Amino acid sequence: MTVLSGRWTFAVLFISSVSCVFIFCEYLIYFPAILQCSWPETKHVDRGKAVPILNALFLSDTHLLGAIRGHWFDKLRREWQMERAFQTALWLLQPEVVFILGDIFDEGKWSSAEDWEDDVRRFQQIFRHPSDTELIVLVGNHDIGFHYEMNWDKLRRFEKVFNASSARIITKKGVNFLLVNSVAMHGDGCPICQAVENELFQLSEALNCSMQLDSLSEYCRDMPRFPHTTRHSAEQRHLQFKEQYDVLSQEASHKLLWWFQPRLILSGHTHSACEVFHGNKYLEISVPSFNWRNRNNPSFILGTFSSTDFRLSKCFLPEESSVVAIYCASGMAAALLVLLHFHLFRGSLQFSSLLMGKHKSL
Repeated sequence: MTVLSGRWTFAVLFISSVSCVFIFCEYLIYFPAILQCSWPETKHVDRGKAVPILNALFLSDTHLLGAIRGHWFDKLRREWQMERAFQTALWLLQPEVVFILGDIFDEGKWSSAEDWEDDVRRFQQIFRHPSDTELIVLVGNHDIGFHYEMNWDKLRRFEKVFNASSARIITKKGVNFLLVNSVAMHGDGCPICQAVENELFQLSEALNCSMQLDSLSEYCRDMPRFPHTTRHSAEQRHLQFKEQYDVLSQEASHKLLWWFQPRLILSGHTHSACEVFHGNKYLEISVPSFNWRNRNNPSFILGTFSSTDFRLSKCFLPEESSVVAIYCASGMAAALLVLLHFHLFRGSLQFSSLLMGKHKSL
């Protein structure tokens, strides 16, 4: 009876230990990582007046796998990681607005209507959010294709689902954010490119009119009004090496900088973090991929904005190598405990048999 009781005790302890390791690696590990992050402090007062503060979270390149190249286990693993990381970040940090800077899907440029609906459903599950948090999504080359693959059907399909457009300005607490689909900044006069450039030019004119003291001039009278504020730009921009394929052309870059003169540019696509100063004046920061499939240590950007100032900080998620190391170490420890237990169990059985044999001989 004692031997059987010991076996059941070991089984319960073993299952409990394995469950604790699994729960930690799949649920709890995100909490200590994200608890180390905090919103950077910025000015709350300007010229003696209180200014509203906006807390915005930026992530990029989620690359949800599609039906063509996506393996089921790869999908399950990566999407679970992103869901737990995003939901934990929402719960702990409570951002007012979240920007995803393009490449939402890995195969949006190839997806059939049925596959597209399935991808969208999974995205909405992973990145669900409370009503007081706004989610703003930008289009990327994997969502609609590079310039030579892009067409109106793919673009409109994306814009309809995410209530997005290729060029727009949104204003939050007195801060203007310019959102640009840089895939359409090819500059060759294609219909989509021309339409986006026209929209950008009109937005630039409206911003300039809003900042003029005499904004009631006849030219500016019918223009939309934006608050006088620092400008910020969010793009799905390509920062590799080949112009008009991986990066914007020099002409397109100069045009955007000349039209909008942004204080800060946040871009995606590279899957890595880097900083670039354009003309020693305009700061561009590339936001790393949020998907563990693309890097061992995904991260996102926390931004605190006011109409006069901004501050940024980076928040790292758990390294996948650490999770694998915990699983491997726990697996080896579990195997050793099982071997030790069966060795002791065999010894106890032999000892019990020996005692029984002696008892019969007596």
